[in-house]
Amino acid sequence: MACSMPVEANDHIKIFELDGRTIYLVGTAHVSDKSVTEVQEIIEEVKPDTVCVELCATRYQALTDEDRWKRLDIFDVIRQGKTLLLLANLALSAYQRRLGAKLGVDPGAELLAGAKKAEEVGAHLELIDRNIQTTLKRTWANVGFLQKMRLLSMIVGSTFTREEIDAETIESLKGQAQLSEMLSEFATYMPEVKEPLIDERDRYMMSKIHGSEGDTVVAVVGAAHVPGMMQVDAASVDSDALDVIPPKGRWLSLLKWVIPSLILALFAVGWSKHEGQTLEQMLLAWVLPNAVLCGLLTAIAGGKLLSILTGFVCSPITSLNPALGAGMVVGLLEAWLRKPTVADAQRINDDIATFAGLYRNSFTRVLLVAFMATLGSALGAWVGAAWVVWLGLGA
Repeated sequence: MACSMPVEANDHIKIFELDGRTIYLVGTAHVSDKSVTEVQEIIEEVKPDTVCVELCATRYQALTDEDRWKRLDIFDVIRQGKTLLLLANLALSAYQRRLGAKLGVDPGAELLAGAKKAEEVGAHLELIDRNIQTTLKRTWANVGFLQKMRLLSMIVGSTFTREEIDAETIESLKGQAQLSEMLSEFATYMPEVKEPLIDERDRYMMSKIHGSEGDTVVAVVGAAHVPGMMQVDAASVDSDALDVIPPKGRWLSLLKWVIPSLILALFAVGWSKHEGQTLEQMLLAWVLPNAVLCGLLTAIAGGKLLSILTGFVCSPITSLNPALGAGMVVGLLEAWLRKPTVADAQRINDDIATFAGLYRNSFTRVLLVAFMATLGSALGAWVGAAWVVWLGLGA
């Protein structure tokens, strides 16, 4: 299926020289049937030595391995503290799948088409994107608590929005002018997210293109990355540094222990100065918001009655122990009670498209319960800590 005309540069296709090699940078829309055809035709016409695609090994496996959910152990997800990362990943996937369903195209179909066409023409396939888990963790580490909640609400909101988007709209977004305007607004609205999510990956992928083999390279990436990638000096990028997951801040680690220590110290002050009367008030101030908010949010998530009661009881205790979270305890119990099956895992991609499906699927229900219990316990701890400190200062 060769092109009738030679490949020409335009708003979303850039052709340039890099260290004596010819690079075809093809910007695509991830749910565009036209992008699928365009990628196939360009690779057929150019017959490059290497085809680079905006995928990491994890995402490539997700596109090619339909049985991956069968091997996912929900107990390990909860124990390793990956509940929120997985939920965010599922939410983003749900949004793309819903758009793809409307347009008759699977998300990432053009990337997979590029990989398959590379094999057909005998080109080397290069997965040039940074590992998705690294990107999510660097993004998460770059924002504060309130921004995390804001970002999460945006992800959830986009997942269930009913805004109609057609194929013409999708194609128009590949244009440089539209993308520049959108990215400018995104950077103004949440620059802490744009840096690791887009800018760092622009540099990372250009570095990988620079290191790829052959005299002719076709690189297939989302159109949003093309403007930024064209401004990158590929030879100067340290991709190893961009692969590092930032360690948790020392002060944050200390704060996790400082707050419980402060609460316990104030309990001691209340006991010694007021013969137990203030201690009782402080205990109530700590236990009440912790128990109520954790139990309430677990209930909102649709947790089993035993899970709700467990969150109610354990949150005031786990909030004083940074090594053990209420969400982990409640989540593991919920998983044991619901016992998600392989069939639940297989339906995840379909069920996460709606609120009803999210609650109906035992696998995603457990993830939601674990997350909401964590959130409720965290909010309860902050409210309780403020209340106890207020009582302590008045003592």
